[in-house]
Amino acid sequence: MFSNIIEIIILSIVQGISEFLPISSSAHLNIVEIIFEFNSNSLMIDVSLHLGSLLAIIFYFRRELLDLRNNQTLLSLLIIGSIPIVMAGYIISSMGLVSLLENNLKIIAWTTLIFGIILYLADKSKFDKKISSNLNFKTILYIGLFQILALIPGVSRAGITITAARLFRFNRFDSSKISFLLAIPAIAGASVLQLKNAIGQSFEFSYLILISISFSFLFSYFTVKFFLDYINKFSLNVFVIYRIIISIILFIIIYN
Repeated sequence: MFSNIIEIIILSIVQGISEFLPISSSAHLNIVEIIFEFNSNSLMIDVSLHLGSLLAIIFYFRRELLDLRNNQTLLSLLIIGSIPIVMAGYIISSMGLVSLLENNLKIIAWTTLIFGIILYLADKSKFDKKISSNLNFKTILYIGLFQILALIPGVSRAGITITAARLFRFNRFDSSKISFLLAIPAIAGASVLQLKNAIGQSFEFSYLILISISFSFLFSYFTVKFFLDYINKFSLNVFVIYRIIISIILFIIIYN
């Protein structure tokens, strides 16, 4: 029992920290589960981990979300930008292709490296476009299409959306904000699909679910707060370096 609690806390911390940083939460959860052979994770725990992150991002941006009632344009853009990944996620889930992408360290290693380099290249230049004056239908749709790549473990949903926004010349802060706002429907959609599959299985609501939601919420909230403060002052290079180091470690594990 105690070991299960420890495993759930570790998974919650990994989810909370990695979900909103450009380093891929799915990759890190897969890595931890594979290397340490965790036994506590299940579909309902996975739903709970994402639910904690979803509640955290909604709580952090609660004022902006309430203001969407008076900003129908931004609301429409966020809906448009979310359609591609919701549709792609539904199709992949319906066709049972999720298992082909999960728990594959080779895929994670290569995507972690390749998309880390792409993030570095996209972040090199100084851009100054802002959501309030420059976000439009065409741009958000392209960013939404880029977000589909996040269904591949190791790509990172935050990473690919920030990369796309930077390529469209948005400043780092607004690129991150676009990523975070698009995270709400993306995580909600993924949670609904997971919950749908979980309902078809027998599961029992337990204290482990409450623990996973609580710790995921806490670490997700403080990660978002830290990242937005950080991105105002520094580049994304530290995350690029981290991704390269992780990919090298994975390559050593795989090919040894």
